[in-house]
Amino acid sequence: MAATRRDSGQAAEAAAERWLQGRGLRPVARNHRCRRGEIDLVMREGDTLVFVEVRLRRHAGFGGALASVDRRKQQRLLAAAQDYLQRHPWSGPCRFDVLGLDGRGEPQWVRDAFGAG
Repeated sequence: MAATRRDSGQAAEAAAERWLQGRGLRPVARNHRCRRGEIDLVMREGDTLVFVEVRLRRHAGFGGALASVDRRKQQRLLAAAQDYLQRHPWSGPCRFDVLGLDGRGEPQWVRDAFGAG
């Protein structure tokens, strides 16, 4: 079961990356992992570095894909982004986006979904 879930997640991340590229973002990195968290995709849009959390949900229970990025998950993403920036210094602006996929329709893209504050 775990391998199937991981495979589904990787397929969702690949689909999200293609979808975002179709909207002008350029890929920088995938699956940046550190002790404190993980970032699914790191992209660039112009001079902005974009950390993307990809959420796949097969049903809308509990609020669906976008609602699943709660405060605790945001904190882990912030920590992983700090780790990424320590390893790959960046002087430009950054933002956090969430891309929700349900496999049925157009992805839900929330730009600048949350901040560091």
